[in-house]
Amino acid sequence: MGHKRASSTKLNRWISTTLLLAGVSAAGLASADTLRFAHVYETSEPYHKWALWAADEIEKRTDGRYTVEVHAASSLGKEADINEGLSLGTVDLIYTGNQFAGRSYGPIGIAGAPYMFRDFEHWKAYTESDLFKEIAQGYQDATGNVPLAMNYYGKRHTTSNKEINTPEDMQGLKIRVPNAPMYMMFPEAVGANPTPIAFSEVYLALQQGVVDAQENPLPTIQAKKFYEVQDYITLTGHITDSLITIAGGPLWNRLSDEDKQVFRNVYTEAGQKITEDIVQSEKDLVAWFEDQGVTVNEVDTKPFREAVIPYHNGEAATWDKETYDRVQAIGQ
Repeated sequence: MGHKRASSTKLNRWISTTLLLAGVSAAGLASADTLRFAHVYETSEPYHKWALWAADEIEKRTDGRYTVEVHAASSLGKEADINEGLSLGTVDLIYTGNQFAGRSYGPIGIAGAPYMFRDFEHWKAYTESDLFKEIAQGYQDATGNVPLAMNYYGKRHTTSNKEINTPEDMQGLKIRVPNAPMYMMFPEAVGANPTPIAFSEVYLALQQGVVDAQENPLPTIQAKKFYEVQDYITLTGHITDSLITIAGGPLWNRLSDEDKQVFRNVYTEAGQKITEDIVQSEKDLVAWFEDQGVTVNEVDTKPFREAVIPYHNGEAATWDKETYDRVQAIGQ
């Protein structure tokens, strides 16, 4: 027994000496806080690439006080699960759609409504506006969680195995949407049948005919290989969509003011890099899909927009008319 204790003491002394020689104290090593960043996107996508970059930057800029493990492709749960995990402290940072965040605080969902923005520039102006700052603060007050950055996700388009040229062509179409109410506004406005299915299960649902169609931006359609099981991509551009990078309240409350600024700066920079990548992808991908044998169908979006606009302040709206009018006035 005495021999074992002596051996253990020698081992501990050796470990401490080695750490000190390496310039690391045992206390400093123990103080490193390992965080979990969760998202539902593929490792091939810009969201993941820049989340990894941000993890490296957080570690550098906090002098190793924080390290971030990035968990991709729904490995820590579906989007609803990781949103819930923020408040529980089971995850520390996430990307999430405005529509999912809107379940906890209605006004933030306005950025995920169909045809809410005229174009990319309108969306960008909204993300930099005082209105968005107010809405983000309202979300923080309601949930304790903190929006850090907006990341462009792309214009959402419709894929299907039938040709779509007008809203009437979507009548009765069984279309997969994410499981958040705001995603149902567009299909319902054009008479389609919105069917919520988890993101990780969409390819199989399309392949097996559980649904006839789905909607997502071009980079996502490529990354998730939906074009393999769909004949048409119709450029409805119905949502100018974005993801919010959100820090959980339990994490935020233990950060110093200095570290809070580091997290804000890093994830804002990552958001700008993501946005640049997605804008470029959208420019390049129409030709790429046509090379794969998919029919890319450009349509007049005006009739689709006109079908949706009456819904903007209808029963599904989770914002008031004043907020809506302020969004529409941005950049005018």
